[in-house]
Amino acid sequence: MEFRYLGNSGFKISEVSYGNWVTHGSQVEADAAKLCVNAALDAGITTFDTADVYANTAAETILGDALAGQRRESLEIFTKVYNPTGPKGHNDTGLSRKHIMEAINGSLKRLQTDYVDLYQAHRYDYETPLEETMQAFADVVRQGKALYIGVSEWTADQIRAGHKLATDLGFQLISNQPQYSMVYRVIEAEVVPTSQELGISQVVFSPIAQGVLTGKYQPGQPPPAGSRATDESGGANFIQRLMKDDLLERVQQLKPIASDEGLSMAQLAVAWVLTNDNVASAITGGSRPEQVTDNAAAAGKKLSAETLQRIDEVLGDAVERDPARTAQSSPKTRLA
Repeated sequence: MEFRYLGNSGFKISEVSYGNWVTHGSQVEADAAKLCVNAALDAGITTFDTADVYANTAAETILGDALAGQRRESLEIFTKVYNPTGPKGHNDTGLSRKHIMEAINGSLKRLQTDYVDLYQAHRYDYETPLEETMQAFADVVRQGKALYIGVSEWTADQIRAGHKLATDLGFQLISNQPQYSMVYRVIEAEVVPTSQELGISQVVFSPIAQGVLTGKYQPGQPPPAGSRATDESGGANFIQRLMKDDLLERVQQLKPIASDEGLSMAQLAVAWVLTNDNVASAITGGSRPEQVTDNAAAAGKKLSAETLQRIDEVLGDAVERDPARTAQSSPKTRLA
């Protein structure tokens, strides 16, 4: 495993991290989830990402149980706040001071830790003044409940405004967590240049496009049994927009490229996002330990300019590049 600095800080994280979105507490039972976490640890992964909304807080509980007994100082634990949790009442969502201060306490209890290394705004909250949100984050840092603050799926303008307030309030905004893969590159035009200017890193999710870039989904064929595309507890909804024959056909054409590099398809996808020097870590998941091990092996792999060009030629106009997609990630109202 190799490690990269997160933003303009002295904080290092594993360049392949482990996340439990749409797996722990939903697609994967607790015993299997613990095996996946152990596989991540065995592979040298030290960075673990979750959120209170995943499986309505169950994912945090499962991750906390799985990491119990590990040396806390050797781990980097990330979680997020914004989306509705618990009974989903009128204050059980958003980035108000009330919700942030209550949410961090719940997350720490479920994760069985006194602090998280990175606390992230899961989306932008249009209903709460940004000043209120950033002041609450400043207080969370001063209370020692989070060491650093990040955001997720914020636009370049939102990141810039948040960074200025964080600087004024005396704490560091060091990361953004966007979706990013060789087929979804919407952050490249605006978010990445702004982040580079401000000293903010990307911690990217879905680098394998939720499994599509493994090549296991064949055009014109039903998805394999047990795959995310068949998961009725939520996974199938997230992956549906990627299940297009044109895209799936192009992905099949990536197989000889991966073979030439001596990589699995998943490793090729993870190595691709890590070629962007603004990416500090690629969040990978897995419903089986061997998937976790395979993903982690992408750490340190370097892709040549020729290989990157071949990938671009294969994927062509199937790649999503519209920067406006980032703004669409945050609902204009909290319960939308």
